[in-house]
Amino acid sequence: MEEQKPILVVAGIIPKDGRVLICQRRSSDPYGLQWEFPGGKVRDAETLPEALRRELEEELAIEAQVGGEIFRLRHHYPDRYVEVAFFVVPHYINEVRNCVFEAIEWAPRARLPQYNFLEADRDLVHRLAKGELV
Repeated sequence: MEEQKPILVVAGIIPKDGRVLICQRRSSDPYGLQWEFPGGKVRDAETLPEALRRELEEELAIEAQVGGEIFRLRHHYPDRYVEVAFFVVPHYINEVRNCVFEAIEWAPRARLPQYNFLEADRDLVHRLAKGELV
């Protein structure tokens, strides 16, 4: 049996003053109230950085400068199979505004593991908290 192709997703790691921007999914969303990094699905004919810039504009009202890819994972959830590419976002224009989430927070890196993150993100969260990435 051929394995299904994962849904390609991009996410941004936005650091500022020892903190990282994290976003809480709306309670009505799948995996509601869990935390994640901003981003979303890549559309046909979009590059990964283009997709992330679009998503960050839709979700946070910022114009992002997308840096290098820092982490990639594949994860099977009960209802979907995803491949997530994480990019650092070193600079952006405009004030961050919550357009789609239950909540957003600038979380201290060391405290990231205390948040209930999506299962797929947890290895990355621990690496960020230890200072191994970004």
